Amino acid sequence: MDQPVPRREMGFFAGLFCFFLSLYLWFGEAISESEAGLNSSRVDYSYRWAMAWFIFSEVMFFSAFFGALWYTREISTPWLSDLDHRHLLWPDFAGTWPNVGPAGIIAPFETVGPFWLPTINTALLLTSGLTLTIAHHAVRAADRSKAVRWLGLTVILGFLFVLCQGYEYVHAYSELNLRFSSGSYGALFYMLTGFHGFHVIVGATMLSVVWIRLARGDFSAKHHFGFEGAAWYWHFVDVVWLGLYLYVYWF
Repeated sequence: MDQPVPRREMGFFAGLFCFFLSLYLWFGEAISESEAGLNSSRVDYSYRWAMAWFIFSEVMFFSAFFGALWYTREISTPWLSDLDHRHLLWPDFAGTWPNVGPAGIIAPFETVGPFWLPTINTALLLTSGLTLTIAHHAVRAADRSKAVRWLGLTVILGFLFVLCQGYEYVHAYSELNLRFSSGSYGALFYMLTGFHGFHVIVGATMLSVVWIRLARGDFSAKHHFGFEGAAWYWHFVDVVWLGLYLYVYWF
């Protein structure tokens, strides 16, 4: 017999539905106003500043997690492994990175190296940044068909990245025994790469909406901030991944 859905879960999904419905109606109204020519230059200016501050907030978000990784690796792990702390706290604690905790309380696991999926994902994202730039130049040159083709390729590359990262997670969980509970390394690995993957999904979704609008002729050579705002966000996602690729997979 099927179990009834708990009220807490029903409330969560109802709230999630209302959230996405609000986004759909809100952005739909903003697009309608823009296409109707109701936005002045000051409104366009405010949109640009709003997007810039939003991306800045995302920079601070990822800086916190990068800072946590740096602090754990370079400060707290060596500090806990010095002579005084080993004697007082955990005699068998080793100050290596990553580690399995004091007295091996964490199940053994393997780390994720840069080859080959992370390197393939890096190539996918860097290529998507190039195709997006080509599409942007095509929009500014009023070549809509070229812009549609290259932006569509960008969206495909973005979702390919998500698929590759999903496969990497399956491999890490099942074959490397790397879990969220695998100490600070496992927690920070999944937090950093997982949140970045979520941002890739958001960015690819934004670009998909832009692609639909571009295909139906919403943008012109001088009126296309919807495209530019999504492009800013996507380039930000690219830069964050480069930091992840170097600091998480290589160092």
